[in-house]
Amino acid sequence: MSTIIPPKNLVEFYKQGLFPMADNASSEIINLYQPKKRFIIPIENFHVPKKLFKLFKKNTCIFKINHNFENVISKCQLANRKDKGTWINNIILDTYINLHYQKMAHSVECYNQNKLIAGLYGVHIGGCFFGESMFSDLTNTSKFCLLFLIAILKKNLFSILDSQFYNDHLIQFGAFEISNESYLAKLKKNINYDRNFTFIENFQEVLLLLQPNSHKS
Repeated sequence: MSTIIPPKNLVEFYKQGLFPMADNASSEIINLYQPKKRFIIPIENFHVPKKLFKLFKKNTCIFKINHNFENVISKCQLANRKDKGTWINNIILDTYINLHYQKMAHSVECYNQNKLIAGLYGVHIGGCFFGESMFSDLTNTSKFCLLFLIAILKKNLFSILDSQFYNDHLIQFGAFEISNESYLAKLKKNINYDRNFTFIENFQEVLLLLQPNSHKS
């Protein structure tokens, strides 16, 4: 039987501004982290680079949510990274799959000819979405998943998209750091809101939700 962090405990960690990670894939130890600065991706003021928006608008991929969460997190675990490592061990893997069954962890998925080519997953508590990891097999497809995620969060009036640690790659979307003190105050305010994570059937609606912030450059 696999070891997991009980959902009740995991949710309480997030409410306190903590999140779990392993040192590597083979580690049997889970550490809790609370960075001094938190990296936030804006929802209302999300910036879509013009070139990426054009590619997204013309793409022929199919997007789904929560269709194959287990495959998404497994591919995130195996994704090639610059540091050649992953923080997703089997405990993390099984913990978030279990949380998904509790309808508190979601995936956004990108398909090409019925093949999963990109995806991301995260945790949903109240008006907050805690982004955990993403993968892509084709250029720009994980970015497409992020755009689709933003549309979902924007439509459903989410307040926080937490990306945890600073990431150069996400600066292009308007992501920024705030102090842990500011983050905890914002978290406390938004964690108990009642928000739904629902799919957007009409792709034109996704584009409209992203459009106002896509003209910056």
